[in-house]
Amino acid sequence: MLKIGITGGIGSGKTTVCRVFEVLGIPVFYADTVAKQIMVQDQILISGIKDTFGEESYSSEGLLNNKHIAGIVFNDTLALEKLNALVHPAVFRAFDQWVAQVPASSPYILKEAALLFESGSYQMCDYSILVTAPLAVRKERVMLRDQVTEEQVQARIDKQFTDEKKLELADFTLENNESTSIIMQVLDLHLQFINRKN
Repeated sequence: MLKIGITGGIGSGKTTVCRVFEVLGIPVFYADTVAKQIMVQDQILISGIKDTFGEESYSSEGLLNNKHIAGIVFNDTLALEKLNALVHPAVFRAFDQWVAQVPASSPYILKEAALLFESGSYQMCDYSILVTAPLAVRKERVMLRDQVTEEQVQARIDKQFTDEKKLELADFTLENNESTSIIMQVLDLHLQFINRKN
């Protein structure tokens, strides 16, 4: 079974693209969603976060104290790297468990991750897809979606690899620029992956 990584900068529309693949019957692993889940479920990860960022990282009910964690890692690159070094291996474990449960009849699976290249997890995939969109469009989408300022969006963008760097690592590119049909692009890739599987 082929494993395809899919990523894109914030606001590029990678989740929308994944929904199209799902309509085509392709299983999608949403790494960022799973990361949030396992931060309150994976005991190894929970222990690591408490040891690194303090017991106050979790409430007495076992919920993650997002405000506490964000306050530490937002302006501290080293602290963010420590958090990622704890979370990424736990997500990799969850991905392996998920893959084991995917029906063998699936021609390929997708792993959607915002930090596919930054985390190095693209190396565990057979191919990788980069979803791109013009920077102005991306900013506008995120500002509307999250009710944040342009400066706040830019701060998030600055924490990820540039599209230029991602393009060097990606095997395929989907342009979500509102002038080219994203559905037709996905269908074209879908057929390519099925042919490669066969």
